[in-house]
Amino acid sequence: MPKRDSKPMRACCMISEILEEAGLDRARARQLRRQLLEGVILLCQWQLARIDRGEAGAPGAKKRPARRVPVQ
Repeated sequence: MPKRDSKPMRACCMISEILEEAGLDRARARQLRRQLLEGVILLCQWQLARIDRGEAGAPGAKKRPARRVPVQ
């Protein structure tokens, strides 16, 4: 926490400090961000492939029957 007589801490510095206290350094945060973006890209590519095959809710497409799942 900054002292009363010092200038207030900038938001970017506070975020860096919080990440550092949580055990995430800049390199690890960048690695996680990259993995997340690659996962989103993979999901989008999969969806596009489904559209190209005509599986994404096309009219007349066979639908699977609903499954009953017991609730405990």
